[in-house]
This record gives sequence, structure tokens and C-alpha cells, in this order.
Amino acid sequence: MRVKICGITKPEQAAAITAKGANTLGFICVESSPRYVTPHQLGAIIEQLPPQVDKIGVFVNAATTEITTLVAQTGLTGVQLHGEESPDFCLQLKEALPDIELIKALRVKSAEFLEEATPYFSSVNTLLLDAYHPQLFGGTGTTLDWESLALFSPPIPWLLAGGLKPDNLIYALSQLSPQGIDLSSGVERAPGDKDLDKVSQLFQQLQIWKANQP
Repeated sequence: MRVKICGITKPEQAAAITAKGANTLGFICVESSPRYVTPHQLGAIIEQLPPQVDKIGVFVNAATTEITTLVAQTGLTGVQLHGEESPDFCLQLKEALPDIELIKALRVKSAEFLEEATPYFSSVNTLLLDAYHPQLFGGTGTTLDWESLALFSPPIPWLLAGGLKPDNLIYALSQLSPQGIDLSSGVERAPGDKDLDKVSQLFQQLQIWKANQP
């Protein structure tokens, strides 16, 4: 199970969270976000992380040049597009960054909305399902309607996001079969300030879930 903790802003928390078992960290590269990290901060955090940890930069409706420049500057290993980026844009970015994982986040309004995922199957490496909010692009703490998504099984890996936290994780995974999970506000004290006790609880719940798998 891939575990992505997103909205990292503090180097010491990044190190502690990877030590607890997170194999993917997400960094918000959107200046208007309370979880934003500057290129200098991002590079400093990435520099002290183990090479096996995936480092994902999260962008919203950014230009290709902005994304490619930041990847080159900081050592990001992946890019997550969390805005209204089209499949064509994703394909062009994937061609520009062939060695970088490309994740497309979809803000799901309903099960029918998942039909919009199909065009992305051939233009990104990974999908991420997040809860829809009319003004916000993520980190809202709002959950998806997990039961209605039970049949979602794309031909590429996907991550479940949207309101996950330690005390609802097992139920969510009993309804769905993602290849990974993504948490931000569910393991925070405040935006960008992670609660390491909640991170520990998350991994405890994951162990319980794994122990009960057939």
C-alpha cells in the first residue's frame, strides 16, 4: 500500500513521517495555499530525504515551463496536477518530463463523474480521487462517497484522497481497492503542521487492516 502524506512544509516532520513508513511525500507548489513551500524550502527538504521516497510537487493550472523548471531546481520525482488540466496538457507534460511520475487528481462530484477519468488513462501514470469543493482544490477534509466508487478499477494505479484520517481508514479500504492513500488535513494540527501522533495512528490502523486481509 502506497502511503502519501501531502502538504509537508517542515524538514523535521518530513524526516519523521518517512521514518514512520510513508513512502511518498507531497509538497504544495501553489502560492495561494496555506501549505505552500518556496522552491528554496522544497529543495532543502528533498535534499535530506532518502532516495527511495517519492517526492511529489502539487500544482494547480500551472504552465509547463513553471513545472519543468521547479522539477529541475528541486529534485522532485513526481508531479501532481490538481486543477483543470486537460488530458492533452498531461500528455505534453509527460513527454516533457519522461522520467517523472505524473499524477492527475480528479475532484469527484459523483460516481458518474468518474467517466471523465477515462481520457487520462493514457496520458498520466497515476490517478488520485479527491473530494469536490467548488472553491478549494484539495486539503478540505471532505470525504468521498466511498460506496458509490466501489466499482472504480482503472487500468493504471490510483490513490484515494479526500477526508481520510486514522479513524475512518479501515472503513474506506473495506469499500475500495486503491493502490495507495493520500492524507493531508487528516494528520494535521494546522495547515502544513503535521501531527506525528496522528501519523503513528494511521500506520497502526494500516497494520490492523493488513492483518485482516485474506
